[in-house]
Amino acid sequence: MFELTACNIIGYLAAICMILGYMPQAIYTIRTRDTDGIALPTFLLMGLGGLFFIIQGFMTDNWPLVITNFITTTSSMIVFGIKLYNDYFKKK
Repeated sequence: MFELTACNIIGYLAAICMILGYMPQAIYTIRTRDTDGIALPTFLLMGLGGLFFIIQGFMTDNWPLVITNFITTTSSMIVFGIKLYNDYFKKK
């Protein structure tokens, strides 16, 4: 069952901060398609890092880790996809 411990509280606060940190950039990029100030490797590596955290979350049965990183990885991959399209296909 769910236990309200200091460790769980810190984990949930971290999850909220991570999601709220990713969402403004993802929403802005989806709406405007503006990716000029975004570094392609950054969002690739952030997406891969999130994917590895999802795997770790499944392996340790840590659902907050899985859910948080699913949301942030999805956001990173959307931004990465738009950036890739803008840099290599749209401008040619």
